[in-house]
Amino acid sequence: MTILVTGSSGRVGAALVPLLHGAGHDVRAASRRPERLSPAPGVEVVVCDLGDPGTFAAALDGVDSVFLYAEPAHIGEFVRQARTAGVTHIVLLSSSSVVLPRADDNPIAVAHLDVERALTASPVEATFLRPDAFATNAYQWAGAVRTTGAVDLPYPRAYTSPIHEADIADAAFAALTEARHRGGAFLLTGPESLTFADQIAVLAEITGREIAVNARTPEAWREATSAFMPPPVAKALLQYWAAQDGVRSEVTDAVQHLTGHPARTFTTWARDHAAAFAD
Repeated sequence: MTILVTGSSGRVGAALVPLLHGAGHDVRAASRRPERLSPAPGVEVVVCDLGDPGTFAAALDGVDSVFLYAEPAHIGEFVRQARTAGVTHIVLLSSSSVVLPRADDNPIAVAHLDVERALTASPVEATFLRPDAFATNAYQWAGAVRTTGAVDLPYPRAYTSPIHEADIADAAFAALTEARHRGGAFLLTGPESLTFADQIAVLAEITGREIAVNARTPEAWREATSAFMPPPVAKALLQYWAAQDGVRSEVTDAVQHLTGHPARTFTTWARDHAAAFAD
């Protein structure tokens, strides 16, 4: 059985490829920029740009299962070519945003819903992994922590249940390799609901440095991020954080169910990535 991992240069894909290869599976690492990949000997590297259907056929040739990033632009064509190639199972890296109220009004959710709906309508069996906030979102604070020792936030008391990227990779491994998980939809979270201020306090403890939290108005935050964040995405994030301000987020046991081990804590993530916050 050959497993295609799209987005192998991403944090989840990069963790998933060695898991599959180490367990003896025939894995094909795919990326829009394959020259950036350096997998273990024996792992095939191919071009697969989810924005370019011309790259699909060669990447899918001889593949049985796919780990798929949620890119809606050409999902219909990807599914068609996957079926033609003989793919029987697709594990989608979706998002917890798809289960939010009024998800169809949320541009982040809509992109993932479009892919989920295309897969649901396809005869290819699909499994949906819906992670809550990635713990790696904390990287966005690293520059400010190193240079100013302070982080500006519009909703410091907004809760999420941050999940370690290694747990998402472990969940994907289980979904791809254990038949009992096929066809399911799993809301993946870390083991605790934490505010952004809580997360920054953990980073301060792990790094041994003081990190201030500065509350900013949503308007100020939107303006500060406008150079790199599309306005609809900024609006969706602010709406979500406002709804979670002081409201604990859901914590599930899906990681435990899929992998057999508890989800890693944010403290574990902070220890694993402390160097990003050091001078």
